[in-house]
Amino acid sequence: MKIVSRNEELLRDALSCIPQPSSRTSLARCNNLIRFEDISAAAFKIQCGVQKTPCMYSRLSKQYGMDIYLKKEFLQYTGSVKERGVLYLLMSLPQDQQRKGVIVASDSNFSMAVAYHASELRIPVFVIVCTSTAPARVKMCREYGAMVISYGTAAKDSQLHARRLAQENGYLYLEEEDSAVYLSGLGTVGLEMYEQVPKLDAVIFPAGGHCGLLAGSAAALKHLNPRISIIGVESESFPVLQQSLKAGHPAEDQACNNHHFYGDVSGVCFGSNSLQLTGKLVDKVVAVREEDILISMLRLLEYERATVDAEGAIGLAALVAGKLPELKGKRVAVVICSGNLELHLLQRCIAHALTLDNRVCRFSLVIPDCPGDMSKLLEILAREEVRVLDIKQERTFVTSELFTVEVICTVETRDKIHTAQLRNALLERYPKTAWTER
Repeated sequence: MKIVSRNEELLRDALSCIPQPSSRTSLARCNNLIRFEDISAAAFKIQCGVQKTPCMYSRLSKQYGMDIYLKKEFLQYTGSVKERGVLYLLMSLPQDQQRKGVIVASDSNFSMAVAYHASELRIPVFVIVCTSTAPARVKMCREYGAMVISYGTAAKDSQLHARRLAQENGYLYLEEEDSAVYLSGLGTVGLEMYEQVPKLDAVIFPAGGHCGLLAGSAAALKHLNPRISIIGVESESFPVLQQSLKAGHPAEDQACNNHHFYGDVSGVCFGSNSLQLTGKLVDKVVAVREEDILISMLRLLEYERATVDAEGAIGLAALVAGKLPELKGKRVAVVICSGNLELHLLQRCIAHALTLDNRVCRFSLVIPDCPGDMSKLLEILAREEVRVLDIKQERTFVTSELFTVEVICTVETRDKIHTAQLRNALLERYPKTAWTER
């Protein structure tokens, strides 16, 4: 975590009770802060403050040819796995700092976790957000118990304001980084999965900018069973982790899209500790397209009744995209780490995913503008058992024969095969049917 001015030593003091790594610890060579014992201690300390989320066998297993177990971290109170690291961090602060309070400057999952758990621990907590922050996020942080202040039009403005308030009032300014305390808290996910699913072959985690979950959990899993394959998944649009691993240091200049759809997947600020752990312990990092993430969100909603965001769906997206063929027939756990998708984005994402999955399609055709011709078209659609979502008729700007009407129709089908059957039926009756390609 980043600390402002005189609070710099607070987190180091919190770690002073942790013994130094022994020569037997495999992690000592790549990170002298986090050990398996630290993760175990974190699990014991936070067990009453966070959910022990289920890791359940998924109906998607048959579809993708492997035994898939979903670790449902989106069931945490604030909808995010970040609660684990945040709670352990806050509980490790000295009592005098807990009395003074903490401050954060974003509307991320991390900030919401700080807002909730600081309030539960009776630590004064302040969240500074820019004026463009979604009202729903502001409301949520307030309901968790934080004092929320809107300041500035950009994230940098709110961050500078938060730092200034921290210096003036003695608050601890927190940013999501990779301190040993935070990574140990996140690593408890790995411990739980190892207990819940015996004989695991592989575990898939979200990666991207904030790869603390990947690094911390890899430390736990590799200690328990070095043969478990640890895989990270990030977006093709933001291959931050792959670039950083190749360069040997965090990629500071990587372009970042701040759109809420991507969340922490597109972040650029992770530290050297996470990067070293990832390079040492993670077996593979793959990148997926936005289309794969959207279809993954659709699969989770349909098969698991799970409403998740891009960060939560990106792990399964690697299986949806066929990026991991070596896992066929294996026992695979996938971490579904976040479910904080704004409602207006949810509607757009699902609509787009249905189109990508060839289950919503649009076509146009020209028919005579006579009684009975429209009903003949509707009979074909009924016979093919498609659901009509929208139908429009255009008469004024039709460029074909006089007394004809252009019909533009949007329908929902079962799958790609059903869509092809509909297309053939329409072309047989209306050879000039124009299909709108996505």
